[in-house]
Amino acid sequence: MKRSRFSDEQIIGILKEHQAGLSATELCRKYGISDATFYTWRKKYGGMEVSEAKRLRALEEENARLKKLLAESMMDVSTLREMPGKKLLTPGSRRQAVDWAIEERGYSQRRACGLVGIAPRVYRYRSSRPDDAGLRKRLHELAAQRRRFGYRRLHLLLRREGVTVNWKKLYRLYKEERLTVRKRGGRKRALGTRAPMAIPQDPNQRWSLDFVSDTLTDGRRFRILCVIDDFSRECLAAVVDNSLSGERVARELDRIAEPRGYPCMIVSDNGTELTSNAILGWQEERQVEWHYIAPGKPMQNGLVESFIGRLRDECLNERLFTSYRHARDSIEEWRIDYNLKRPHTSLDGLTPHEFATRSRTDHNVNRANL
Repeated sequence: MKRSRFSDEQIIGILKEHQAGLSATELCRKYGISDATFYTWRKKYGGMEVSEAKRLRALEEENARLKKLLAESMMDVSTLREMPGKKLLTPGSRRQAVDWAIEERGYSQRRACGLVGIAPRVYRYRSSRPDDAGLRKRLHELAAQRRRFGYRRLHLLLRREGVTVNWKKLYRLYKEERLTVRKRGGRKRALGTRAPMAIPQDPNQRWSLDFVSDTLTDGRRFRILCVIDDFSRECLAAVVDNSLSGERVARELDRIAEPRGYPCMIVSDNGTELTSNAILGWQEERQVEWHYIAPGKPMQNGLVESFIGRLRDECLNERLFTSYRHARDSIEEWRIDYNLKRPHTSLDGLTPHEFATRSRTDHNVNRANL
């Protein structure tokens, strides 16, 4: 608004001269103002004292200030609604929002920073940290190959390739690249105390076995007999068929034991195939101790249950099987990869095959020393 060259006191003085008898024409000629200006003054300040005029001017200025604040507030609300990005949670996203407000809405840097809740010095900060483009690319490649692996196992795979990186930095890159694996469903957790299960100290001391089922694309069901060595966590067999009787289980156990020998103990649940006369006769003939877990207590056979969880999560849920042969080939391929390439966190990042090989080497060294 254009500022007048006459103060409030001068305007009221001019109006008082008019009240004293001077005509409007004489006052306009005397002070160099137009008739319209004089009558505007008389309409606004007629009958006022100087103190009242000052109060009126203060009220006008306060009203103008409040109108400006309201307009800015409404503009800020509109800008926040139109800002790109749903949530401004990280400094990077807030910097982008500040850039957009400055370029698109003409905000000053300080006002835009106050709008998104970031300090101007944080906005102006430019990181000297390297972008790690090569590491990010390799992380994406491994995550694409191993879709169900989290950052811990990806860290083990990178370490095998000779990439030395702190796990905290890897976790930061893993989060920034949005590679987080979504957990599938939930599980019931038992309440109360648990007794730890004794772990065998040598290979072939104890095997665990259990069944898992899945379906083909045409709806036909099939079952998988999973057998693992509890010491090395090796998957000794993953037998796929539409039906697995007690006689078939006995034949598969003989086939597994042919190159490596029979175990001291086998742990299983109380399924009809595993409590059949064929299995009872087999264990008596082979002199293998067979331990049945308590009914409704699958965690007493936790190692094979954990293996089945990995099998379902990384193989069965990731692939569609068109035939029994396709299922056998795919599951066998995954079993070999599990034994030879997949790092196992409970084995200090080694694969089951590496752990078993190192155990045999250590055992031979100890025997030679004795």
